[in-house]
Amino acid sequence: MILAAVALAPPARAQSVTEVYKKVKDSVVVIQTSERGSSTRPGIVPALQKGMGSGVLVDTDRVLTAAHVVQVAESIIVQLPGGEAMSASVIASEPSADLALLKLERVPMAPVVAALGDSDAVEVGDQVLVVGAPLGMSHSLSVGYISARRTANNMFGGFSNAELLQTDAVVNPGNSGGPMFDMNGHVVGIVSHLIFGETGAGGLGFVVTSNMAKELLLSGKGTWTGVEGYLLDGELARIFQLPQARGNLVQRIAKDSPAAKIGLQAGNREATIGGETFLVGGDVILSVQGIGLAEPGAAGRIREAMAAFTPGKPVTVVVLRGGRLIELEWIP
Repeated sequence: MILAAVALAPPARAQSVTEVYKKVKDSVVVIQTSERGSSTRPGIVPALQKGMGSGVLVDTDRVLTAAHVVQVAESIIVQLPGGEAMSASVIASEPSADLALLKLERVPMAPVVAALGDSDAVEVGDQVLVVGAPLGMSHSLSVGYISARRTANNMFGGFSNAELLQTDAVVNPGNSGGPMFDMNGHVVGIVSHLIFGETGAGGLGFVVTSNMAKELLLSGKGTWTGVEGYLLDGELARIFQLPQARGNLVQRIAKDSPAAKIGLQAGNREATIGGETFLVGGDVILSVQGIGLAEPGAAGRIREAMAAFTPGKPVTVVVLRGGRLIELEWIP
């Protein structure tokens, strides 16, 4: 009788896209930033530039987003569903994986916290939802599938490999930092970037996995430096005459950040080499806390060293500046 009852029980009904969207939409926020642009003329102070992205509440007062949205921002405003807005600050970031964690200035009136899923369980062909603010239009929904799993080498500073999910769900500027949900309404990725073909068509969307976010930021090991860099290795390392196989060319620095306080110098003019455009004229970071960027496992070792940092002790960074090796030191 029991077996018969089990056999006759109807299978659990899968949630529809509409049902999942209604369940998760109020956990998604819009992020507006102001950051200092780069000046290409000596003596000219660059104006503040406005930026926009998306994010998702992973705690009552913490927002997960993409590092490139907030890494060098001078001000961050988070807009929640219903119109509530408040300032936020970066408490941890991992530019090499394009992930950042924000702390809101206060707990929202009615926060809706998203559940983080297990991105290792996601398979190619699974249906997914992306919710964000493409082109500034908040809480826009796009639906697609997981197209592939990728590992992106040398992105966003090149400290570590980023584990990515490729999707055909439509993403546009403003979606960056927004969540990708599975059909259970769990966050399985954070939107990172698009890659377009030579014709400008067929853009591919990539998201950083939720498990990377758990490991790098939500474990409590993350820190924020306030520096945006560009990886120099291979031919670029030779062109810049680095004394080692890898370095991080400083692009921009957030005002009053640890990077600014230690005395790092940002790039000041654009250059295009091999089809890539970036800022030159700034420092090239060679080592942090005695750990060279070209050493095996440098990313994890630097992350662990900074997470274990004791206030009152010096932070040391060795840079290449104008062809000379310089050691910078700062005691917080």
